[in-house]
Amino acid sequence: MEVFAFMKITDILNGNDMSLSFEVFPPKKEASFESVKLATEKIAELKPSFMSVTYGAGGGTSEYTLSVAKNIKEKYDVPMLAHLTCVSSSKELIAKMIDEIKLCGIENVMALRGDLTPELENSDRSAWDYAHAVDLIYELKQKGNFCIGAACYPEVHPESANQREDIKHLKEKVDAGADFLTTQMVFDNNLFFNFLYKIREAGIFVPVIPGIMPITNANQVSRAVKLSGAFMPRRFTAMVDKFGSNPAAMKQAGIAYATDQIIDLYANGIKNVHVYSMNKPDIAAGITANLSEILGKSFLE
Repeated sequence: MEVFAFMKITDILNGNDMSLSFEVFPPKKEASFESVKLATEKIAELKPSFMSVTYGAGGGTSEYTLSVAKNIKEKYDVPMLAHLTCVSSSKELIAKMIDEIKLCGIENVMALRGDLTPELENSDRSAWDYAHAVDLIYELKQKGNFCIGAACYPEVHPESANQREDIKHLKEKVDAGADFLTTQMVFDNNLFFNFLYKIREAGIFVPVIPGIMPITNANQVSRAVKLSGAFMPRRFTAMVDKFGSNPAAMKQAGIAYATDQIIDLYANGIKNVHVYSMNKPDIAAGITANLSEILGKSFLE
């Protein structure tokens, strides 16, 4: 897959080639920086279509987010998508972060509200400068020529009353300037296809990238459910029941399950897929190897 570091994500998404991208996360502490840097570099060596780097709530890992993104962009010529969250952040902090993103030469930003920690959830939100991700999208649109991504939830955002309300808020983000959407982790492709049909009906026509989380350790299952509330289809739970107690077998089965999901998506007209790598180069390499004859092929072939 040929990549160009100075490329907007939408240029990739709107092309004819199938794309595969990976999400990585920065270290929480400086002591872990070198090990995380090495892991993200090994993933970059796989030449993904692009990579995204997450950002801690309230800017907790902001310095490391941009350090990781800048390193990969400059060293491996991989287009980068920097996450930016606004939960509990001040206008001054966001303006500073936007300036730093520009200085790093990064033109792709994933605009997120960010998760509410227990402390934030119980705090007074009336004085917050940013109540929702849409507020951050407006700001990014005003302050730079960014390609802006936003999150979407095929199984409904946990704070939305229902899917109709959730899609209404999603359209607000697109109308505000979001150029593409990436889903929360999905384990059942049918849920994604159904969601895509509904948002197209609602007038949302920007590219939508399904997010795939390879589960290669049985302990990841409960965490994934807690984080996303994602539905686990029977064939997925059967896999975990059968192989969860055997780490090597579970790893192989998890890579195979994620690969199968991705191939099914490609086969059914979805040409861009984003993988939540959890900073695991071996998992990313396993999936990439399984798709070696598929990636880089024109979607029109």
